[in-house]
Amino acid sequence: MGKDTSDAPSDSDLLGRIIGPGGHEAAEGLLRRFGSLRGLLRAERAELLACRGIGRVHLARLEALPEIAQRYFSQSLPSGVAIRSPADTEMFLMSRLRHLDHERFCCLFLDNRHRVLRFEELFRGTIDGTSVYPREVVKEALSINAAAVILAHNHPSGVAEPSQADERITRRLKAALELVDIRLLDHLIIGDGGATSLASRGML
Repeated sequence: MGKDTSDAPSDSDLLGRIIGPGGHEAAEGLLRRFGSLRGLLRAERAELLACRGIGRVHLARLEALPEIAQRYFSQSLPSGVAIRSPADTEMFLMSRLRHLDHERFCCLFLDNRHRVLRFEELFRGTIDGTSVYPREVVKEALSINAAAVILAHNHPSGVAEPSQADERITRRLKAALELVDIRLLDHLIIGDGGATSLASRGML
Protein backbone atom coordinates (compact mmCIF):
# COMPACT_ATOMS: atom_id res chain seq x y z
CA MET A 1 0.00 0.00 0.00
CA GLY A 2 1.49 3.36 -1.02
CA LYS A 3 2.11 6.24 1.31
CA ASP A 4 -0.76 8.73 1.54
CA THR A 5 0.49 12.07 0.27
CA SER A 6 -2.88 13.84 0.31
CA ASP A 7 -1.85 15.89 3.35
CA ALA A 8 1.67 16.61 2.14
CA PRO A 9 2.46 20.35 2.07
CA SER A 10 2.80 21.98 -1.34
CA ASP A 11 6.02 23.56 -2.57
CA SER A 12 4.63 27.01 -1.82
CA ASP A 13 3.65 25.93 1.72
CA LEU A 14 7.14 24.63 2.46
CA LEU A 15 8.80 27.65 0.90
CA GLY A 16 6.53 29.99 2.82
CA ARG A 17 7.60 28.39 6.11
CA ILE A 18 11.25 28.96 5.24
CA ILE A 19 10.72 32.58 4.23
CA GLY A 20 8.94 33.29 7.50
CA PRO A 21 5.85 35.21 8.65
CA GLY A 22 3.67 36.19 5.72
CA GLY A 23 5.87 34.17 3.41
CA HIS A 24 3.18 32.17 1.62
CA GLU A 25 2.29 34.98 -0.78
CA ALA A 26 5.97 35.67 -1.49
CA ALA A 27 6.54 31.94 -2.05
CA GLU A 28 3.76 31.71 -4.62
CA GLY A 29 5.17 34.71 -6.44
CA LEU A 30 8.66 33.21 -6.51
CA LEU A 31 7.42 29.88 -7.86
CA ARG A 32 5.43 31.65 -10.58
CA ARG A 33 8.43 33.71 -11.60
CA PHE A 34 11.04 30.94 -11.60
CA GLY A 35 8.78 28.04 -12.56
CA SER A 36 9.80 25.55 -9.85
CA LEU A 37 11.78 25.12 -6.65
CA ARG A 38 14.76 24.01 -8.73
CA GLY A 39 14.52 27.09 -10.93
CA LEU A 40 14.22 29.30 -7.86
CA LEU A 41 17.24 27.81 -6.08
CA ARG A 42 19.39 28.20 -9.21
CA ALA A 43 18.45 31.88 -9.66
CA GLU A 44 20.98 34.68 -9.34
CA ARG A 45 21.08 36.69 -6.10
CA ALA A 46 20.13 39.92 -7.84
CA GLU A 47 17.05 38.26 -9.35
CA LEU A 48 15.92 37.04 -5.95
CA LEU A 49 16.48 40.36 -4.21
CA ALA A 50 14.42 42.06 -6.89
CA CYS A 51 11.41 39.94 -5.93
CA ARG A 52 8.72 41.35 -3.69
CA GLY A 53 9.00 40.21 -0.07
CA ILE A 54 12.60 38.98 -0.36
CA GLY A 55 15.28 40.72 1.68
CA ARG A 56 18.79 39.69 2.63
CA VAL A 57 17.65 37.53 5.54
CA HIS A 58 15.26 35.63 3.26
CA LEU A 59 17.99 35.35 0.63
CA ALA A 60 20.38 33.78 3.14
CA ARG A 61 17.76 31.16 4.03
CA LEU A 62 17.11 30.33 0.39
CA GLU A 63 20.83 30.08 -0.41
CA ALA A 64 21.32 27.62 2.44
CA LEU A 65 18.74 25.15 1.12
CA PRO A 66 20.72 23.58 -1.77
CA GLU A 67 23.78 23.16 0.44
CA ILE A 68 21.73 21.49 3.19
CA ALA A 69 20.13 19.14 0.66
CA GLN A 70 23.50 18.26 -0.88
CA ARG A 71 25.04 17.52 2.51
CA TYR A 72 22.05 15.38 3.48
CA PHE A 73 22.39 13.15 0.41
CA SER A 74 26.20 13.20 0.51
CA GLN A 75 26.08 11.65 3.96
CA SER A 76 24.14 8.68 2.59
CA LEU A 77 27.53 7.15 1.71
CA PRO A 78 29.94 8.17 4.47
CA SER A 79 33.44 6.74 4.58
CA GLY A 80 33.53 3.20 5.96
CA VAL A 81 29.91 2.36 5.11
CA ALA A 82 29.19 -0.44 2.65
CA ILE A 83 27.13 0.35 -0.43
CA ARG A 84 23.73 -1.26 0.10
CA SER A 85 22.19 -0.79 -3.33
CA PRO A 86 22.71 0.87 -6.72
CA ALA A 87 19.98 3.34 -5.73
CA ASP A 88 22.10 4.60 -2.82
CA THR A 89 25.03 5.18 -5.14
CA GLU A 90 22.89 6.93 -7.73
CA MET A 91 21.30 9.22 -5.12
CA PHE A 92 24.70 10.12 -3.71
CA LEU A 93 26.21 10.89 -7.12
CA MET A 94 23.16 12.83 -8.28
CA SER A 95 23.44 15.05 -5.19
CA ARG A 96 27.10 15.77 -5.94
CA LEU A 97 26.99 16.24 -9.72
CA ARG A 98 23.51 17.02 -11.01
CA HIS A 99 23.55 20.76 -10.35
CA LEU A 100 26.98 21.52 -11.84
CA ASP A 101 27.30 23.69 -14.94
CA HIS A 102 30.63 22.20 -16.05
CA GLU A 103 31.71 18.63 -16.50
CA ARG A 104 33.37 16.86 -13.58
CA PHE A 105 34.82 13.35 -13.55
CA CYS A 106 34.76 11.60 -10.17
CA CYS A 107 35.65 8.28 -8.60
CA LEU A 108 34.10 6.44 -5.69
CA PHE A 109 36.83 4.20 -4.26
CA LEU A 110 35.78 1.04 -2.39
CA ASP A 111 37.46 -1.74 -0.42
CA ASN A 112 36.95 -5.45 -1.11
CA ARG A 113 33.67 -5.41 0.85
CA HIS A 114 32.40 -2.43 -1.14
CA ARG A 115 32.79 -0.09 1.80
CA VAL A 116 33.43 3.52 0.85
CA LEU A 117 37.06 4.59 1.17
CA ARG A 118 36.90 7.97 -0.53
CA PHE A 119 35.03 10.05 -3.07
CA GLU A 120 37.30 12.15 -5.27
CA GLU A 121 36.76 14.66 -8.03
CA LEU A 122 39.75 13.97 -10.26
CA PHE A 123 39.18 15.97 -13.43
CA ARG A 124 37.34 19.14 -14.37
CA GLY A 125 36.43 20.17 -17.86
CA THR A 126 34.43 22.68 -19.80
CA ILE A 127 30.78 22.35 -20.74
CA ASP A 128 32.00 20.43 -23.84
CA GLY A 129 33.97 17.72 -22.07
CA THR A 130 36.90 16.83 -19.89
CA SER A 131 40.26 15.11 -20.26
CA VAL A 132 40.58 11.93 -18.20
CA TYR A 133 43.91 10.23 -17.61
CA PRO A 134 43.70 6.53 -16.65
CA ARG A 135 47.10 6.57 -14.94
CA GLU A 136 45.86 9.23 -12.51
CA VAL A 137 42.83 7.11 -11.61
CA VAL A 138 45.04 4.06 -11.09
CA LYS A 139 47.54 6.07 -9.06
CA GLU A 140 44.80 7.38 -6.74
CA ALA A 141 43.23 3.93 -6.35
CA LEU A 142 46.56 2.36 -5.41
CA SER A 143 47.39 5.16 -2.95
CA ILE A 144 44.34 4.31 -0.82
CA ASN A 145 44.46 0.55 -1.43
CA ALA A 146 41.13 0.44 -3.24
CA ALA A 147 39.80 -2.91 -4.47
CA ALA A 148 37.04 -1.50 -6.64
CA VAL A 149 36.01 1.76 -8.30
CA ILE A 150 32.78 3.34 -9.45
CA LEU A 151 33.23 6.12 -12.00
CA ALA A 152 30.85 9.02 -12.50
CA HIS A 153 30.65 12.20 -14.47
CA ASN A 154 27.93 14.70 -15.25
CA HIS A 155 26.54 15.91 -18.54
CA PRO A 156 25.79 19.62 -18.09
CA SER A 157 23.39 19.35 -21.04
CA GLY A 158 21.14 17.39 -18.69
CA VAL A 159 21.01 14.35 -21.01
CA ALA A 160 22.32 11.21 -19.31
CA GLU A 161 22.98 9.22 -22.49
CA PRO A 162 26.59 7.95 -22.74
CA SER A 163 28.54 9.24 -25.72
CA GLN A 164 31.02 7.24 -27.77
CA ALA A 165 33.79 9.10 -25.92
CA ASP A 166 32.26 7.96 -22.60
CA GLU A 167 32.31 4.37 -23.77
CA ARG A 168 35.91 4.63 -24.98
CA ILE A 169 37.26 6.10 -21.74
CA THR A 170 35.34 3.49 -19.75
CA ARG A 171 37.05 0.68 -21.67
CA ARG A 172 40.45 2.34 -21.22
CA LEU A 173 39.94 2.78 -17.49
CA LYS A 174 38.68 -0.76 -17.03
CA ALA A 175 41.76 -2.15 -18.81
CA ALA A 176 44.13 0.07 -16.79
CA LEU A 177 42.53 -0.91 -13.48
CA GLU A 178 42.53 -4.61 -14.33
CA LEU A 179 46.31 -4.48 -14.76
CA VAL A 180 46.58 -3.80 -11.01
CA ASP A 181 43.72 -6.13 -9.98
CA ILE A 182 41.19 -3.38 -9.25
CA ARG A 183 37.62 -3.96 -10.40
CA LEU A 184 35.60 -1.34 -12.24
CA LEU A 185 32.06 -1.84 -10.98
CA ASP A 186 30.23 0.83 -12.93
CA HIS A 187 30.36 4.16 -14.71
CA LEU A 188 27.37 6.43 -14.12
CA ILE A 189 26.44 9.32 -16.37
CA ILE A 190 24.59 11.98 -14.36
CA GLY A 191 22.00 14.10 -16.12
CA ASP A 192 19.40 16.55 -14.93
CA GLY A 193 16.61 14.04 -14.48
CA GLY A 194 18.47 10.86 -13.62
CA ALA A 195 21.52 8.71 -14.14
CA THR A 196 22.54 6.06 -16.67
CA SER A 197 24.58 3.04 -15.60
CA LEU A 198 26.94 1.66 -18.20
CA ALA A 199 27.12 -1.61 -16.26
CA SER A 200 23.35 -2.07 -16.51
CA ARG A 201 23.65 -1.61 -20.28
CA GLY A 202 26.34 -4.26 -20.56
CA MET A 203 29.06 -1.79 -21.51
CA LEU A 204 31.63 -2.95 -18.92
